[in-house]
Amino acid sequence: MSVKQTFKRLLVSSLAVGVIASPLAMPGSVDAKGKHHSKDRTFNLSIMHTNDSHARLDNVAKKVTAVKEVRAAKPGALLLDAGDVFSGSLYFNQFKGQADLEFMNLLDYDLMTFGNHEFDLGSSPEGHQALANFVKNAEFPIVSSNVNFSKDPFLKPLFKGYALKPKDGSIYSSVVKRVNGEYVGFIGLTTEETADISSPEKIVFENYIKEASKEVKLLQLLGVNKIVAITHLGYDDNPTYDNDLELAKHVDGIDVIVGGHSHTQLNEPVVVSLDEKGKKKSPTVIVQAYQYNEYLGSLDVTFDKKGKVVSQAGQLIKIADKTADPDAAQLLTKYSSKIDEIKNTTTGGIAEVELAAPRTNDVGISVRNSEVPLGNLITDGMLDKAKDYNSNVVMAFQNGGGIRATINQGEITYGDVLTTLPFGNTLATMKLTGAEIKQALEHSVKDSPKEHGGFLHVSGMKLTYDSTKVAGSRVVTMDVKNADGTYTAINPTQEYVIATNAFTAKGGDGFTVFKTAYEQGRVTDLGASDWENLRDYVAELVNVNPVVEGRIVDVARP
Repeated sequence: MSVKQTFKRLLVSSLAVGVIASPLAMPGSVDAKGKHHSKDRTFNLSIMHTNDSHARLDNVAKKVTAVKEVRAAKPGALLLDAGDVFSGSLYFNQFKGQADLEFMNLLDYDLMTFGNHEFDLGSSPEGHQALANFVKNAEFPIVSSNVNFSKDPFLKPLFKGYALKPKDGSIYSSVVKRVNGEYVGFIGLTTEETADISSPEKIVFENYIKEASKEVKLLQLLGVNKIVAITHLGYDDNPTYDNDLELAKHVDGIDVIVGGHSHTQLNEPVVVSLDEKGKKKSPTVIVQAYQYNEYLGSLDVTFDKKGKVVSQAGQLIKIADKTADPDAAQLLTKYSSKIDEIKNTTTGGIAEVELAAPRTNDVGISVRNSEVPLGNLITDGMLDKAKDYNSNVVMAFQNGGGIRATINQGEITYGDVLTTLPFGNTLATMKLTGAEIKQALEHSVKDSPKEHGGFLHVSGMKLTYDSTKVAGSRVVTMDVKNADGTYTAINPTQEYVIATNAFTAKGGDGFTVFKTAYEQGRVTDLGASDWENLRDYVAELVNVNPVVEGRIVDVARP
């Protein structure tokens, strides 16, 4: 049976049981009371949107105020989230998403899609239990069109296919909601890169264009001509994987994209009016609201009678400018009091200077493109801990994407360490040849001087590379540090034992050479948590003052 025949059968069966009155059968639109209006009537859809909050709840009471203000002006406005609620703060480490969820339920979210970080706990002993608990306790549906949950025991029972009347606490491939008397369709997409940058385990991420096209066709066959995609693809991320600009060009029928993943601050909507061949298409409006609950996005889209976007207006509302909602502020204390207790516990280490984790949108110094003191500190701690288990370990690698926050000058607390290394990765050792180490280092610097989450900070070695050379042929020299402090060139045929985190060891951030070693049984997970390793290491040092030592040098940069 063809896809079209399947959709028609779904449509016929749905209409036969009266699940939904098809808008195809209606000569005009209807209002909330079911009254018909002229075909010439336009329809306005109001949306509030958030993305990449990463468990940053300190501003949530002000966020409640912002949402209430928008709803007062636009009572029918929907509230949507484009994923990455999980991972990134002590609130997540302690409450595994349930603190965030209590406020999402309080805010009365309408829909959410999954971000890549929702799958971070997949490799833990509990697997995706925390994510399943999040879904089940959500007082809103999750829409996820390109994720296959069939092999995961926790999430498989929660997936229900498409829905004309979606229920809270379930996952759907697409949903239809009635908004101010008209039907609006929603799909949800998560980046295929999740397989490389998170820990989904047996969960599979399908091609976003193919799956989006399928769900859009289904919605159109159901008579829905206004479609919103809630996506965690990135606005202009690597098109080799996926991004919103490519989605808008390739999939006809998507009117609005509420995006996330790239943490892009779109101060006003972007409209895509040309398809992948450069030909004119119906407009697709793209929005994204930066990160960390710093902004609430607001969008108004006007459709004509055929469901075509004829106008749009949007803005980002700065949440810090709002007054905290008193009830929400009081509710937060039941979580923040515990977090404050953990934050204030001292490790015994003292940072003599600020240990920065800089980021850049271009080619400046970043924790994802350059050696920084904090990266040296973390890798030195990894190497120190790994040697306790295996004296043959000579090098340590830490992906820059896993270093999430600066440690301020002064006393180093548990909160500092947990915020800097929030993912709970364990330490692993791995046997690699010198040739394989070179392959890993080539992958590390492939995007330099641009950022790359897989950029490796190193201990026990040093390397030079040339960022003007073609990716894959950039490493110039690589040397291993000897016990007496001297360095020796790494031998391509010799085997070395290195340490890294389990995420990277299993191939995270696209390290296929590590993944191969893992599959061949050359990796040993030591079970020691990364934040605990750093905690113990700074306590051992007491006075902490790492510096840039020339461990990683781009010979093409001044």
